[in-house]
Amino acid sequence: MVFESRGSGRPFGVGPHAGELVADYRARLAHEHAEMQERRQAELAEQVSIRNMPSERIRIWERLHGLPLPRNPTHNLLSVIAAATDLQLEQVLEEQRLRRAAAKGTVGSQAPIETDHLNPSI
Repeated sequence: MVFESRGSGRPFGVGPHAGELVADYRARLAHEHAEMQERRQAELAEQVSIRNMPSERIRIWERLHGLPLPRNPTHNLLSVIAAATDLQLEQVLEEQRLRRAAAKGTVGSQAPIETDHLNPSI
């Protein structure tokens, strides 16, 4: 039986499968742990990869740590994010500004609804 961890979204097993030997169970757990570590290392590499835009690197950091980018431009975590993503603090602040502008721009900025087809006399 496999459940999903609430905090991480990763599955975890409850115990050995029916009829599974203890040695096989330990080997399976070791293999699953190694795969999990490989995925994490790959994500950490992507987090600092110059192939990724700063916004993507920050999103990867957010996903790995389960934390959003702080909204406060003086938050201490911003320098931690900058160091972990191999970005300059100014780049992290710029992403913060872009997100703030996008959030403000989406509120109440729906395109007008075309109604000309409803009144043929226009």
